[in-house]
Amino acid sequence: MSTTSLIDRECVRRLLDSRHPDATLVFIRGGCEVLPAGEVDDAHKGLVIASRDDVMAQIPGGTPTDEVLDALAHRLDNVVRDLGA
Repeated sequence: MSTTSLIDRECVRRLLDSRHPDATLVFIRGGCEVLPAGEVDDAHKGLVIASRDDVMAQIPGGTPTDEVLDALAHRLDNVVRDLGA
């Protein structure tokens, strides 16, 4: 039995491609949203999955392949599930 991913490659790609220097991946209303860190209000601070800097630190050579994005998405999906989503 497989479960549907809450975070996928496109979520990670949107985080990495965001124009915001302090881009943050947040799980809101059943989906991933990329917001500037300053726009994450108190109600959603507990739903922050990762910052772009955190994710970039996990990319060898700084250039993500689809395989790397998939692996990151899997790790971040586990974070979301640990948050209780």
